[in-house]
Amino acid sequence: MSFFKKLKEKITKQTDTVTEKFKDGLAKTRDSFSGKVNDLVARYRKVDEDFFEELEEILIQADVGFDTVMNLIEELKMEVKRQNIQDPNEVQSVISEKLVEIYEAGGEISSELNIQTDALTVILFVGVNGVGKTTTIGKLAHKFKSEGKNVVLAAGDTFRAGAIEQLEVWGERVGVEVIKQGAGSDPAAVMFDAVQAAKSRKADILICDTAGRLQNKVNLMKELEKVKRVIEREVPGAPHEVLLVLDATTGQNAMIQAKTFKEATNVSGIVLTKLDGTAKGGIVLAIRNELNIPVKFVGLGEKMDDLQEFNAEQYVYGLFADLMENEEE
Repeated sequence: MSFFKKLKEKITKQTDTVTEKFKDGLAKTRDSFSGKVNDLVARYRKVDEDFFEELEEILIQADVGFDTVMNLIEELKMEVKRQNIQDPNEVQSVISEKLVEIYEAGGEISSELNIQTDALTVILFVGVNGVGKTTTIGKLAHKFKSEGKNVVLAAGDTFRAGAIEQLEVWGERVGVEVIKQGAGSDPAAVMFDAVQAAKSRKADILICDTAGRLQNKVNLMKELEKVKRVIEREVPGAPHEVLLVLDATTGQNAMIQAKTFKEATNVSGIVLTKLDGTAKGGIVLAIRNELNIPVKFVGLGEKMDDLQEFNAEQYVYGLFADLMENEEE
């Protein structure tokens, strides 16, 4: 049984709506990536060195990342040799299998959040301005509220003009309370107030926004460290998640941001926004393989419920859906 057939069997056991979201959300990447792979396969009679060189270029253009691509090509060469594959058509299934393996190679990769049972869970959001951080917080708050959880938001981005008001708008939309102070106030003081408010309201989840200024990395680090110290002092063991929001459309720039924030704070997971808006969805693999940080959520559209828990198999299905359907026919 080919990997495509095995993958299809696994996917059908999962939620159809989620499968369709990944398929629709990755349409731009799939049209570009699968189209180029199809063209490559059609032009070659056999799998040779030239074939792999062109495949390498396609993967790099999809933002899979140079190191990841080099590893993937080596793995593919060995697998093609082991299976004695001559027909380029047979390589497509092997590529998809290796993409899943690469994502899962880093060990435990659960997309599940570290939610505390019968205790307050604190989730800290970090990321530069303009990546969709506040929108992601609003969508995650909506997800938790729809699960019956009591959610409080903390407006800790006190320096960006309009940041507090933007979070308040989301709070009203979702129906959750936003704890805030005035513009320019100390973010750590906001976090202290928010923790006290969350405790007094017996909240299940406290989601904290933070400033996203990378111009002065030293100041950013100090600010995040101070915020984390206050949270940890008030809720031992918190924050339970530090989620870095990255804009998938910025490609390798997102990788640079991820490296910077990884130095500044112990990022526990990535939220990749606007994955539906780019033809370079391979950035998911680059982040996982080169930074060893799991992607926990992906943004696959503008709707409130388009923030989805990341699933490597659903992701690869989204990349290869057309090829899989062609194989079935």
